[in-house]
Amino acid sequence: MITIISGTNRPHSNTFKLATYYQQKLTERGVDSHILSLADLSSDFIGADMYKNRSVAFQPYQDQVTATEKFIFIIPEYNGSFPGILKTFVDACQFPNSFFNKKAALVGLSSGRYGNVRGVDHFTGVCHYVRLQVMPLRIHIPHIFQELDDQGNLYRGDTLRFTNEQLDEFIRF
Repeated sequence: MITIISGTNRPHSNTFKLATYYQQKLTERGVDSHILSLADLSSDFIGADMYKNRSVAFQPYQDQVTATEKFIFIIPEYNGSFPGILKTFVDACQFPNSFFNKKAALVGLSSGRYGNVRGVDHFTGVCHYVRLQVMPLRIHIPHIFQELDDQGNLYRGDTLRFTNEQLDEFIRF
């Protein structure tokens, strides 16, 4: 199973739109996937599911992560890095069986000009620590507001080419 993680808890985000786009493109390739949106986490997630505490509300997320073989992380830029909620989510998942020896593709996005290059690099270090194998082709999408059309689809030539290449490579990975 492939799980696409929308890496922010911001409602109605471009991150979620991009996660939906990736899911659509996987479906077109005949590959089943699921979206796990951090915006759906309970409001008391940080207090309820950290430091060996577990809430009933978190169990479906843990079950989905445990069952996943491959992850696509859609990672927006927050203050020159990735969102704290994404790190907290990784920390809340059971270690090591949640991510150990599984595979991941990373996609950075930003409203600025660099497409979250630093945040994706920072998150790569977290992935390596939890023994998640990161596919070398990482995508960075700058100026996300100019990349998505009204239906939430990417439409610019270079971005389409690179994201299609990443998806095709990830399916083989």
